[in-house]
Amino acid sequence: MDRVGDLILFLRVLDQGSISAAARSLDLSVAVASQRLKRLEHDLGVRLLHRTTRRLHPTPEGIALAEQGRALVEDLEALTSGLRRGATDVAGTLRVTASASFGRQYVSPLLPAFMARYPRVRLSVNLTDQMQDLVSSGFDLAIRIGALPDSQLVARRLAANRRVLCASPDYLRRLGMPRTPEDLARHECLLLTGSTGRQDVWRLHDAEGALHTVRVSGRLESTLGELLRDAALAGLGIALHSTWHVGDDLRSGRLKLVLPGYSIAETGIYAVMPQRRLVPLRVRAFVDFLVEQLGEVPPWEKGLGALPT
Repeated sequence: MDRVGDLILFLRVLDQGSISAAARSLDLSVAVASQRLKRLEHDLGVRLLHRTTRRLHPTPEGIALAEQGRALVEDLEALTSGLRRGATDVAGTLRVTASASFGRQYVSPLLPAFMARYPRVRLSVNLTDQMQDLVSSGFDLAIRIGALPDSQLVARRLAANRRVLCASPDYLRRLGMPRTPEDLARHECLLLTGSTGRQDVWRLHDAEGALHTVRVSGRLESTLGELLRDAALAGLGIALHSTWHVGDDLRSGRLKLVLPGYSIAETGIYAVMPQRRLVPLRVRAFVDFLVEQLGEVPPWEKGLGALPT
């Protein structure tokens, strides 16, 4: 039995959504592909797919095989590709996921240069604010922002994620500039909500390092940072934003720093990869490219001057 070939066929069925599409992509007949899938199920002693009139769905055993098998296939692909073509030939399909806003603003403009440098790489880019499971979803790489939970993933820091408080000049003229963190409790604050709930506790450090914890409130909250940025620009309140998100607005004066003498704990922007023995060359090349392009001073920080640290 060609176990690797049958595993590749099974993964292709999941990716393509049908046996016929998978068979075409591997230059097989539908009959041969169906026989090989049945043989794989028989040899493993489990059912891998639920077949309906409209589509195929993996069983729990099929999901488990896909999660572990995809990494094995990609490790084998990376190894054989490296042996055949040498360490300088980067090829294959690179599957990347990133937050919608950051991906559109800072990853998308870099893709033409990356594809020109590595013409044998195909890109599949998923931009979403939903946290994706890299292994089960088949992604090679995720770009994630903020503190990383402990996991079986491997992370490489790309840049600092500095955060600031900001508001429009109009809002500050009408409501006044807060002088201390405690003043924030009396202001309209724009709140981000997410999987961990409403982020209504803001923590700031003064110049001496003392921590000030303030519970804030406001009439507008959202799961989308871009909406809160738009609200801040419209004068609806004070927002806590990453500098990558509002750098252009701060440079242009559309937004002003609030409490610039206080700092907010810095997190990071990371390239996150499934833990595996062999990282595909295309993944290493893309991560190195991002580090090179973002540099020690990422583009969103340029021209902002000194910010509290």
